[in-house]
Amino acid sequence: MVKEITIYVEGGGNDNQRLAKECRRGFSEFFKKLGIRTKIVACGGRDNAHHRFCVGLKRNEDCFLLVDSEQPVKNNIDVWQYVKLRDNWEKPNKATDEHLHFMVECMEAWFMADKDTLARYYGKNFNQNALPKRADIENIFKSELEATLEKATRYTTKGEYDKGKHSFDILSKIDATKVIDNSFYAQRLRDTLKAQSKLPY
Repeated sequence: MVKEITIYVEGGGNDNQRLAKECRRGFSEFFKKLGIRTKIVACGGRDNAHHRFCVGLKRNEDCFLLVDSEQPVKNNIDVWQYVKLRDNWEKPNKATDEHLHFMVECMEAWFMADKDTLARYYGKNFNQNALPKRADIENIFKSELEATLEKATRYTTKGEYDKGKHSFDILSKIDATKVIDNSFYAQRLRDTLKAQSKLPY
């Protein structure tokens, strides 16, 4: 039997039930493609995600924390030191480095690994040439991701990219394997969750 893993994620809105539901669905579908069963807890803001994760860990939950890094991070950095310096988050007593994971610099970076799905999602008048060309998606600044997505989608029938309306629906559709292939931190997350659920790669 496949083990279900709890992930506290940044996103979904603090008081927006519809957005929280979409967040849970989007991440669940993404991880399902990797053969990982998850219980997604949509926490809204990053501070709330950290707080709820810490509470879950104290209750001996089998859980992990997934947040945007917001800024560039180097591979193999001490992840808890990074959030201590950036967010003043303390590492819980029961936590290891494997408990904390990043969507570098934000979730939209994952979309850049599967531009074909983005193009199909937005359809006519989607301007794929407006998106960043670089393959190292973790080194694309958050501000550039947001600006180029808005530019690429401006004249589509779905309208300009809207994080609340579009992001989690896109997440549920993108090719998770392509994200893993293009993101050190996504691969690190996949490897950790696979090991925790005791499944073969």
